Amino acid sequence: MLLAQDQPAAIQRDRRFRLRPLKSISNFSMAPAHKTAAKGPASQATAATGGKGPAKKAVKKTVGDGDGKKKKRKARKETYSSYIYKVLKQVHPDTGISNKAMLILNSFVNDIFERIASEASKLASYNKKSTISSREIQTSVRLILPGELSKHAISEGTKAVTKFSSANA
Repeated sequence: MLLAQDQPAAIQRDRRFRLRPLKSISNFSMAPAHKTAAKGPASQATAATGGKGPAKKAVKKTVGDGDGKKKKRKARKETYSSYIYKVLKQVHPDTGISNKAMLILNSFVNDIFERIASEASKLASYNKKSTISSREIQTSVRLILPGELSKHAISEGTKAVTKFSSANA
């Protein structure tokens, strides 16, 4: 493997081992490249957002030094955080949640979703159907979740489907 010192002065490898040109000396900083790229001059950030500072979800990274090159948006990360927070406030209005706990709950929800979806997909393929319906979801919940938890989940799911059906009818 080639080290950064073995590379020519104009080219260096980044964290993903892609070749990239070195920054000019005026932009040089000891901070990692991914943190300095998202930041810009404070006057530009406040002017673009009306003095509120940069928005977290729509932060733009500049690719070039301002040569008129295209700008790249930061990749959006889809999480269940806002929904988890809303449910927490319904159940315990005075209780907060840390970022670490939110990450754990988010990965838990993703894991359960993936298990139920894969089981429902198997059930649909066993029955030679190309569509996953509420029946396959209900059966997969019965198979995956234990005892009383599956009964509560099925009753909540049935209630949600009934509410959705009556609203769209």
